[in-house]
Amino acid sequence: MNDLTTPIELYLKLRDIFPNTLLLEFSNQYYLNSKKLSIICINSISELILEKNVLKILYPNNIHKHIFIDEKFNVRNIIEDYFKIFKFDKSTCDNFIYNYTGLYGYISYDSIQHFEKIKFNVPIKENYNVPKIRIGFYKNLIVFNYFENKLNLIEYQSDIDKNTNISKLIKLIKKKNFSSFSFNTVGSCTSNVTDNEYKRMVSDGIKFCLRGDVFQIVLSRQYIQNFKGDEFNIYRALRFINPSPYLFYFDYGYYKIFGSSPESQLIVNNNIAYVNPIAGTVKITNNNTNKNNTNKLYNSLIKDPKENSEHVMLVDLARNDLSKNSSDIKVEIFKKIRKFSHVLHMVSRVSGRINKNSSIIKIFEDTFPSGTLSGAPKYKAMELIDKIENQNRGIYGGAIGFFGINSIINTAIIIRSFLSKGNSIFFQAGAGIVYNSKENKELEEVNNKLMALFKSIDLAKKI
Repeated sequence: MNDLTTPIELYLKLRDIFPNTLLLEFSNQYYLNSKKLSIICINSISELILEKNVLKILYPNNIHKHIFIDEKFNVRNIIEDYFKIFKFDKSTCDNFIYNYTGLYGYISYDSIQHFEKIKFNVPIKENYNVPKIRIGFYKNLIVFNYFENKLNLIEYQSDIDKNTNISKLIKLIKKKNFSSFSFNTVGSCTSNVTDNEYKRMVSDGIKFCLRGDVFQIVLSRQYIQNFKGDEFNIYRALRFINPSPYLFYFDYGYYKIFGSSPESQLIVNNNIAYVNPIAGTVKITNNNTNKNNTNKLYNSLIKDPKENSEHVMLVDLARNDLSKNSSDIKVEIFKKIRKFSHVLHMVSRVSGRINKNSSIIKIFEDTFPSGTLSGAPKYKAMELIDKIENQNRGIYGGAIGFFGINSIINTAIIIRSFLSKGNSIFFQAGAGIVYNSKENKELEEVNNKLMALFKSIDLAKKI
């Protein structure tokens, strides 16, 4: 039984003893009625890391492999082969353990160059450049099962490694005290583009839509804030201010990725693949707190021609992406209005039954990146994004989460998120541009999406 320990409290106890620990929380997943879970991943025993032009693999037997690659190199086959080394006899463990056995990590937006025949020429900014892909297998998992009010400790052992951390983990769980530190910003927050420059980017996007190059294109801007202290306080503030279907804090030592994403990149479960497009946004203000005003806001969004056309295009793109490896494609939910902390979003759910012999990595590849972060047609939109935006995106618009050995995937799009590196935090948001977009409205949409992030920075200073 567990009714006293929280994921935040336990993470603070663990992080100094077990560095590079990951925290992944699945919360309020309305689209699959999933149980609420928090998973802490401890003690990485194997990793696949793509950094610059080197693919590094650390195998569980401590053998290292380095593969030098170029933009033409497709990493899918290597990732699929890497998956195959993790084999378990399902009869030796219960379904709960088996369902969460797999690889935890992320795949950045920039890594699409190693899945598709596309090359980005935009300048790479080293100050926030981190590995494009990082997925790993962890010796220990601590799973908070809120549905059954249980705390599950999972440990994987092999003939090579029979050491155990269970007793140490139990002591830490029972420990009463933990350390926490303050957080403060240093200097003012800056952006890679001014408001007027972003509006000019929107204008360029509109021109490409009117010319027929794309139907829609997502253009983004980045903010940078220097800081001192403990950025984990931002995560604590963000999960309070902006509770979302996906919450995550992935500590990789010299950099950390954390956020509260409202949108899945790809879910695969029971041989069904799901894509959940979110497109269409309206701001919630203090004036919208009563029921009548909220209803007016709902109606304004559902009747907005621009937001509807954008959403329908991305639902069609999701159907097309899933059809490459699936049949019986269905739009299970269409244009449902969902309320988040600072905005209303228009949400749909598209599903497909996976074809026989289709690997989950191939399905991921063919649905990545999300159309809601690139545009339609996707390939052309990414080429144009590379020309319009003035720097590489890095992790923004990528995917983060879980890749199970039993053909389960549960990943979020890296949005409403931060990258922390070198005492700076980087965060980014974009807007979907169509032919009838308005420059000021798209700038406003970006600012609305970032509102929870700015507020979490302010709140973190008070923790």
